[in-house]
Amino acid sequence: MRIDILCLFPDMLVAPLDQSMLKRARERGLAHIAIHNIRDYAHDKHHTVDDYPYGGGPGMVLRPEPIFEAAESIKQQSGAGDIPVILLTPQGRLFSQSVAQELAGHPHIMLICGHYEGFDERVCEHLATDEISIGDYVLSAGESAALVVVDAVVRLIPGVLGSEDSASSDSHSNGLLEYPQYTRPQVFRGWAVPPVLLSGNHGEIAQWRRCQALLRTARRRPELLRNANICDEERKWMLENSLNPR
Repeated sequence: MRIDILCLFPDMLVAPLDQSMLKRARERGLAHIAIHNIRDYAHDKHHTVDDYPYGGGPGMVLRPEPIFEAAESIKQQSGAGDIPVILLTPQGRLFSQSVAQELAGHPHIMLICGHYEGFDERVCEHLATDEISIGDYVLSAGESAALVVVDAVVRLIPGVLGSEDSASSDSHSNGLLEYPQYTRPQVFRGWAVPPVLLSGNHGEIAQWRRCQALLRTARRRPELLRNANICDEERKWMLENSLNPR
């Protein structure tokens, strides 16, 4: 998979992309991540990428010319046709695990980092195919949002994680929060690992983990249960345990 990131502050991305799982994915050729400085596509001597908003108001707005030129040049150089061009902006649709899975299904995506008061609207209307927000808050620069999206997407590429089951058991992958995890020592300060996890009975372990995932989701993020795949037997169990099955 190829990911092109267009931004104003490349140094914010270089070190994180060269760590841990992202580094291994790049070294193994599973993910090609290229960082492009939008300022390189501005033609004045100051490499200006922003200007005052028409109609007045605070802040600066990202100009359309360098962004269009950067995106079109990268597409031409890579031989890409119609690829997802995604603006990272507080006004976009909310990023989630299902959106990450959707993006991971593309062989090539482009992320454009927002800054200042955002993009000239013509970038949104005539260049971008999607707009994504990582949450209902505002960041100083879109590079942080780009790292979140890249991390969530790359780990879904087949072969990136050590186990093919890792991603499928993560929180949100099936609409629920992940069940509790334990490791050695078996007893720590008097707190013991649940006996079922030591039983070797894989059926009972799977059932325990499913119940714990339902329990944790109901207590911490009950709104997730609206779209979770829950069978009638599980709904009955939740009602019997005074949990809201939604």
